[in-house]
Amino acid sequence: MLKRVLLAGLIAGVISGLFMYFTAAQTSAEEMMSTNMLQMMAAGYASMLIALAFIFIAIKRQRDIAQGGVIKFPPAFGMGLAITLVAGIIYALAWEASLVLTDYNFIGAYEAMLMSLVDNSGKTGEELEAYRASMLASMEAYKNPVSRLPMTFMEIAPVGVLVSLVSALLLRNSRFLPHKPVV
Repeated sequence: MLKRVLLAGLIAGVISGLFMYFTAAQTSAEEMMSTNMLQMMAAGYASMLIALAFIFIAIKRQRDIAQGGVIKFPPAFGMGLAITLVAGIIYALAWEASLVLTDYNFIGAYEAMLMSLVDNSGKTGEELEAYRASMLASMEAYKNPVSRLPMTFMEIAPVGVLVSLVSALLLRNSRFLPHKPVV
């Protein structure tokens, strides 16, 4: 089981990390301003969902090959969470590598985009200054890798938990996509 967890987590982390790298490497402040943030976020989470499909594959292989076609919910869910942990660590490290490889350009572009949104938020006076100070404090925290790594991990973790839950619920039923041995 450990081999499947590590392999599936590594594959999921690399797939989502590569998507993230190409997004960071090709996104300037101008592109961020012209692109709908919801579309960028949806594409990012869709890539995570595709990458984390390896949770389902790993649990199914564990059920069909190692356990004779039967797996209970707790071990299936635990396996999914373990894969999520490995994938999340790889994902966070891939983001750090992406930032280094792009000379931290993404952070500057993101900060410029957030400040533009703050300026165009319709807030005035003290409310605007408080909001601006809050955003600047958040960006300063994000520049520190000790606080950035857990933030990055928490981007992929909820998706992994959801995929783990659904996979464990479906695959605990041995009649769902039963294993068909090769004759």
